[in-house]
Order: sequence, then structure tokens, then C-alpha cells
Amino acid sequence: MAKPVGGTEQETKGMLAPLATLIAQRIADERDGPVLSRDPDFVRRLVKPVGRCVRYFSPEVRGLDNLPATGPVLVVGNHSCLFYMPDTWIVALAITDRRGADAPAYALVYDLLLGLPMVGSMLRRLGAVPASGSEAERVLAEGAAVLVYPGGDMEACRPWTERNRVVFSGHTGFIRLALRTGVPVVPVVSYGSHHAVVVLSRGQHLARALGLNKLRIKVFPIVVGPFGVSSILTPPIPMPAAVTVEFMTPIDWSSMEPAAADDDTVVDSCYEQITSAMQATLDRLHAEHPHPVLRGWSRLLRGEAWSREPR
Repeated sequence: MAKPVGGTEQETKGMLAPLATLIAQRIADERDGPVLSRDPDFVRRLVKPVGRCVRYFSPEVRGLDNLPATGPVLVVGNHSCLFYMPDTWIVALAITDRRGADAPAYALVYDLLLGLPMVGSMLRRLGAVPASGSEAERVLAEGAAVLVYPGGDMEACRPWTERNRVVFSGHTGFIRLALRTGVPVVPVVSYGSHHAVVVLSRGQHLARALGLNKLRIKVFPIVVGPFGVSSILTPPIPMPAAVTVEFMTPIDWSSMEPAAADDDTVVDSCYEQITSAMQATLDRLHAEHPHPVLRGWSRLLRGEAWSREPR
């Protein structure tokens, strides 16, 4: 049985706090319940339909040879485009293409999604594991690829003015995971997908007022659509921005002892190394194609988006 979910007085306030408490309890039950294994046949069946969907974003994948074809690897990406996340699906398809549907591949996912009825089960079958647990170390020890987005909702919901920034908000859990396990780290930079939506604000004050911090949700984004300003409850359809994802050269920290994961100085240095490299790549991609929405519309109207594989 899961332990009762509590919280501070501040966390339990807000219009949605009672509902958030119920959802938080379900998340705790899900975390303590049986883990659904990744289903390679299920993954294989979804490859084509997901591939057809992401063609709307004229996907282009670069540097896939930088991803090891076998063995454990931690893939670290930047997160964009609210909950649409086309770049996430494009990266997942690329990993499956490179390593095969039968090879173990997992993604660290926020616990809330795993606690949702049906959604959680589907994500488990695709290879989702809780970001807050220890399953990532277990599957890496078994030779798996693990995909992680350290920026979380703060990055996926960043405002339009920050669309070309890597925003990990100082989250270093993935660094400590890499140092403890000694696996290679492959940064993958996605560009264009955050141009597909116009986010005015993360809505952090609104999230607190609604009591969403009970679920560790820090954002309630305000967006602009064809009918004006709206909230995440009525989001606009994303524009067909052309999305490019680039797998970068692997970073090897295996020469360091696992104990380095507890050394804040080492962790901060590694964090600066990877975020600076990813930002430089993002800057280069932006300089190469400064208008991904226009580029995407052009490809879509010419029919190119639907006639090419997401490569």
C-alpha cells in the first residue's frame, strides 16, 4: 500500500487542490504497483502511425550515427512545444530506427503521466519509467538506452522569447545518474518545435493559485492562438514548424569514479559542459534556418512533408 500523500499548508491550498490530492494518491499507488514491461511488438506497431503524424513537422534527423547501436547510453534532450512534443516523438523514432524495436529503450517520464488511466499503461508499454525512481539505473545496467529531458515542464512551457534557449533550470539528476553508472551521454538537440506554439507565460503564479504544486506542476501556460489568448486548457493547434533534431558527439565521463556523483563541483562542471554544448548546437541550427514555421509551411504546401520519411 502507498503511504498517504500529505503536503504543506501552502501545497494544499488552491482551487484544484482537492482534485490534485486525489491524483497525487493515484500516482503514489501507481509507483508502488506492478511495473508494466516495455512491449516491443507494441512499439513496432506504433512506428508507422507515429511517423505519419510527425511528418506534419517536416522532421529532419542528423547525426544518428553518434548514437551507439548497442549497449547502455543516456540520451539527453531539450524539451519543447507544451504537451505536443513533436521532437520527443521524432527522437524516439530515431532511436528505434537506430537500435531496433526489440532493443531495450526507455524514457524517463514525469510520474503524473504514469498515474493517468490508460495513458500510464500505454506509456509503460512504450518504455516509460518514472523519472523519480531508481529504474533508470536498473535498465542502464541491462544495456538499455534511456532518454531524459531534464528541463521538464519549465522548458516545455517556456515563453516565446526563450524559444531558442536550452533551459534545464539547474536540474542535475541526469548528471549524477551518468556519473554513477559510467555510461556514455549523447546530447540530442531539437530545434523548431517550440516555434510551433506561442507561449506568453509559463503561468507559474496561476499554477500555485490553483494548487497544482501538489502534483509538482509548476506551470499553467498562457498561449496565443488564432482566436486570441487562452490557457493550456484550450491550446491552439501547433503550426507546422520544421523540426530538426541532431544527435551530438557522445560525452564520456566514465573515467570518473561513481563517487563523483556526490561531488557538487564535479556535477556543476559536467552540467556546464553539456548545456553549453547543446546551446551552441541550438544556436547553429537557428542560424541555419531562422524561420522554421515558414520553412515548415513551405514544405507542407508543396507536399514534401508527407512524401518523405522522418529522417
